Amino acid sequence: MDLVLIRHPAVAVEAGICYGRSDVALAADAGAGAASIVARLKALDVRAPARIETSPLTRCASVARVLAREHGSLVPHEDARLAEMDFGAWEMQRWAGIERTQIDAWAANFLHARDHGGESVAQFDARVTAWFESLDANQADVRATIWAVAHAGVIRTVAARALGVPLERCVRWPLEMAAIVVLRRESSSGEWLLSRWNA
Repeated sequence: MDLVLIRHPAVAVEAGICYGRSDVALAADAGAGAASIVARLKALDVRAPARIETSPLTRCASVARVLAREHGSLVPHEDARLAEMDFGAWEMQRWAGIERTQIDAWAANFLHARDHGGESVAQFDARVTAWFESLDANQADVRATIWAVAHAGVIRTVAARALGVPLERCVRWPLEMAAIVVLRRESSSGEWLLSRWNA
């Protein structure tokens, strides 16, 4: 099985704003962003999808719909488990304006702190991991390719789970807007391998 994780393109939000679970718009037309992604997927020789999964947030779902149209009868499946982390009271606030004591408390208890009232990293991880672990149950053909349009936090969490890397380490890996990540599961061993990162 190939799992192709696609980060949404740039959003119409100023730099330095926390927008996690907020449903913000793309900075440019979804069609243009999807066309660029399609060209890069072809250049990387990524296989066509058996199905497309997506976060329900507009910045992902709008791109997924365009990608699906490129593949005939596919209809993207929206799954709330693929939404970005809920930062609660921090949503749409400037990171620089959030109380330093709250940021420090989050850093000191990375997995479980939730002073913002949204999700803790552990809760977010459990939600995304539930989606990742459902892939086998929902895909009969082990040779199939699944595309998922999602967010940086989701992609890093899936990669950490697939590769057995601590999430605290994986969150430091660079991941640009509209980045492509390809994970491949070996049919014999069941082991996940990283084929592409930030492509």
